[in-house]
Amino acid sequence: MTNSTSATKAPAKLNPTLKMALEIGPLILFFVANARPALFHWIVAPVLPPGITPEKTAILTATAVLMAAVVAALAVSWIMTRHLPIMPVVTAIAVLVFGGLTFVFQDKSFIQIKLTIVDCLFGAALLGGLAFGKLLLPVALDSVMHLDEAGWRKLTIRWGLFFFALAGLNEILRLTLTWDNWVKFKTFGVLPLTLLFALAQTPLILKHEIKPEADTEHF
Repeated sequence: MTNSTSATKAPAKLNPTLKMALEIGPLILFFVANARPALFHWIVAPVLPPGITPEKTAILTATAVLMAAVVAALAVSWIMTRHLPIMPVVTAIAVLVFGGLTFVFQDKSFIQIKLTIVDCLFGAALLGGLAFGKLLLPVALDSVMHLDEAGWRKLTIRWGLFFFALAGLNEILRLTLTWDNWVKFKTFGVLPLTLLFALAQTPLILKHEIKPEADTEHF
């Protein structure tokens, strides 16, 4: 006799290529909108304050395009999977909040510091949860990996410290780089650094991975 299974289904997973496109797409649009704001003028003109300088036009246009793009990426993710991973949701909320503040005060510091605050939140959540005996990394990564508890603890510590390091790096660069160079860092630096860090965790993951047991039939 076969065992009855739960009606609960695991959420569908995005195709890896589409997932990467949804992560990179808003950043690429952010970069292009900053470099060529005129391309997006017909979209953002209604929300741009009158009489602003060309520099602020680029900053606000890029910010508006980023805000719209992250919402669109979430919408596509929801349509495809009927599920929203926690990290993109938190990031999108932060983009909307700090992007809105950037518009209200016409100050690029708000959208720049968003990265610092989000990374600090992720780092604090992971390490704080671990301190209270909660392993939040599997939820944060929306992962299908199966690791033993020691593996998850080590990986949580590493990711928590990485997020704090990334926040510190962003603070240094936003205070020392020009706006255009900081945009390049945000677009072409943050994601590659994150992917390289994730790839560097492969030996740890392989060491602590729990191999699924072969299914057996019950009679």
